[in-house]
Amino acid sequence: MLGALSGKQQERYEIKTDEFMNNKKSHEVQVMSELIDSIANFCGVKQVIDLGSGKGYLSSFLSMQYKLKVYGIDSSNTNTHGANERNRKLKKHWRAYQSRARANVRSQVLEESMERAVQGEMKCRANSNEKLLSTNSLLSQDQVNTSDSVPLEISGAFTDSAMLKTNKQTEPHLLTQPQSDGNKTCENAFSLLNILPADAVEAVSSSKYNMELCEEEKEQRKMSSIKAKASKSSDSSIYLPLTSYITAETELHDIITDLEDCIMVGLHTCGDLAPNTLRIFTAKPEIKAVCSVGCCYHLLTEEFENQKDCSPGLWGFPMCRYLKEESWCCGRNARMSACLALERVVVSQVLPTESLFYRAVLQVIIEECYGMITSDQHVGKIFSKSSSFVDYVRKSLKKLELDESKLPDSCIMGYYEKYKHRMNELEAFNMLKVVLAPCIEVLLLLDRLCYLKEKDNIAWSGLVKLFDPVKSPRCYAVVALKK
Repeated sequence: MLGALSGKQQERYEIKTDEFMNNKKSHEVQVMSELIDSIANFCGVKQVIDLGSGKGYLSSFLSMQYKLKVYGIDSSNTNTHGANERNRKLKKHWRAYQSRARANVRSQVLEESMERAVQGEMKCRANSNEKLLSTNSLLSQDQVNTSDSVPLEISGAFTDSAMLKTNKQTEPHLLTQPQSDGNKTCENAFSLLNILPADAVEAVSSSKYNMELCEEEKEQRKMSSIKAKASKSSDSSIYLPLTSYITAETELHDIITDLEDCIMVGLHTCGDLAPNTLRIFTAKPEIKAVCSVGCCYHLLTEEFENQKDCSPGLWGFPMCRYLKEESWCCGRNARMSACLALERVVVSQVLPTESLFYRAVLQVIIEECYGMITSDQHVGKIFSKSSSFVDYVRKSLKKLELDESKLPDSCIMGYYEKYKHRMNELEAFNMLKVVLAPCIEVLLLLDRLCYLKEKDNIAWSGLVKLFDPVKSPRCYAVVALKK
């Protein structure tokens, strides 16, 4: 797909994303950003809207590495505050970062220069030796009668002149090449400045008035400064995080004042946000392409699951006409299964049977001892922090705010012994779910693809396998370009 979209790829200095992201996120961001950049070049646009941007890893990388103007929209204020905190830390340590970056650049340039010099000298010596052997061979063939010292003098003179000539040819290359590489490295090393808010780099002196500004005024001034900078130059790379809850009926012009021709993207957008991304894409003429990787299928809303009346077009599933006409329904259990990772199970050869068993028995205890059938609260990842089943149950009950004192240890272990013989049954059932997971996931993805195929204004659409499924199980992107 990259080959079809782009002609000549521009050479870029490779940024090591694993220094500020985990391996999974680094893999996803690098692969997806390359595709997004190719689509942007193909469509001739510079603006990107990243829905469900979270902590802004993809957005900031697109802006920093590919010089795109990115608006990251997320429903959580926590992520925005987190970004502000990171900026505060950047301000505090920025001069140290600059000094370190310059030192790294100089060191890298010097190493490359030395390496090229050594390689050049070795190559010259090898060439000289070859030519010397050739000359000596010719001399012996012609049976030139001279004293023993003559060939040595010829040899020395030839070698020195060859080295001198070759070095003269090599020196300009050694001087200019590392310098250009160094400039390129420097340019990219400091390109982070382009994506920081206006007040990210602290001035040498600040007035007392600025120190006394309230947080709200500072935030407003910062946002105004960034928007002004974005509107002045559409070429300048910028990343602006915004907080807003996105639905299929969201008016982007209300959120982004300088909305222009753009691409809409989403990396692991949860639940209904993935289908709503496609709905916004088809409805808004400014959006020329979409690249969306969904996740959290269990959070999708289904039109025919509860048989409740609702406005058409707002459901997460189904989207396409065919499945709507068939009143297709998956149900929560099937959608939960779609979230499982078959490739990971194949590689690890292990199922999380014990943790599932703990959770299943806990469910029975809660229902029988506390009369709770449903709850909005979640147990979370308590299994890894528990030393035994009793410890697991007690920690879970405490998190669910249930009175654990009414259950003695013997009662808890009684439930464990009662159901222990069914652990193999649970493992077999879970393996069946894992094997069926890709079937259910592809059904959900094909529904989204068929929705795009039904639209008249779409030039091309497809499912693209972007990521390594072991590293990132939700590896398929829905990609589409408008006519």
